[in-house]
Amino acid sequence: MAGLFDKQAEIYSDSRPTYPSEWFSKLAALTSQHSLAWDAGTGSGQSALAVAEYFEQVIGTDISEAQLKHARQHPRVKYCHTPLSLSDDELVTQIGGENSVDLVTVAEAVHWFELPKFYSIVKRLLRQPGGVIAVWGYNDSEVSPTFDPVMKRVRETTLPFYDPKAQCLFDGYRTLPFPFESVGLGSEGEPLQLDIQRVMSFEEMVRGLRSSSAVTKAKDQGVDLLPEEVIKELESAWGGPNVIKTVTIKAFMLAGKVKV
Repeated sequence: MAGLFDKQAEIYSDSRPTYPSEWFSKLAALTSQHSLAWDAGTGSGQSALAVAEYFEQVIGTDISEAQLKHARQHPRVKYCHTPLSLSDDELVTQIGGENSVDLVTVAEAVHWFELPKFYSIVKRLLRQPGGVIAVWGYNDSEVSPTFDPVMKRVRETTLPFYDPKAQCLFDGYRTLPFPFESVGLGSEGEPLQLDIQRVMSFEEMVRGLRSSSAVTKAKDQGVDLLPEEVIKELESAWGGPNVIKTVTIKAFMLAGKVKV
């Protein structure tokens, strides 16, 4: 999905969640070595930075140059622009070569990929035995009984503007093809349910909404999904513009290894 988040790259970088460190420690414990990891669809690098705490080198790739310009830097993370014109062989070589990668991660992005092509590349790259792939996403959040129904109505207005590929995300990855052998953290058809706790201001919540591809697409078509009256309704349900809330983001994961 080339360019899907280009226009809101900066706000995307600032508003998207980081992921719990225990996710990455569990994934690292499942791999036989910790030399090289690949974070595909890295965006602004939230996942890549966390992976770098457990692996000697992380290659973060994305088709969006705009996103990569806002990626957070780390001495063990190398970011690479991988345009759609890149061949499979070129991509495999750029990342490290066949049978070289200990962990592949994809955070909130795999539903946009051409899955047969991506999975074929993953199977070439993963170290065998010992390599692991993990994909995860999130599609909902819980704040309070007052706020949640208002947010649900707002989210429903965005649905017509999402690309059809996002349906897999709305399904919580239960419909995501995942042709790998389970390593105990979810499996095809049965993703592992996870929660992300995040302390947020009202402004941060609104920035997250504005970073949505659907909100941007609607705006390009002359439709403002977040007019002032909607923001005011959300603000009232939140409890005011200066209130800090603990938000529970509903996430899900599938992890596996190449089937022998």
